[in-house]
Amino acid sequence: MAGSSRTTFTKRQKERARQERQQEKAQKKAQRKQDPTLPTEAPAELVVTHDEEGQPLGFDFHDFAK
Repeated sequence: MAGSSRTTFTKRQKERARQERQQEKAQKKAQRKQDPTLPTEAPAELVVTHDEEGQPLGFDFHDFAK
């Protein structure tokens, strides 16, 4: 009988932790909705450059700045 009460306790702990995480997630989501510092504009289009043979060159991290 002691084993079943232990599993019930563990299940309750897990469920309580899950509910707390869910609440924290909801609070963060509400905060993000109200936060005016988030970017509202779409990122700039990437420009594909080609070499002398007409083959596209790869992107590097400088292409993704700003």
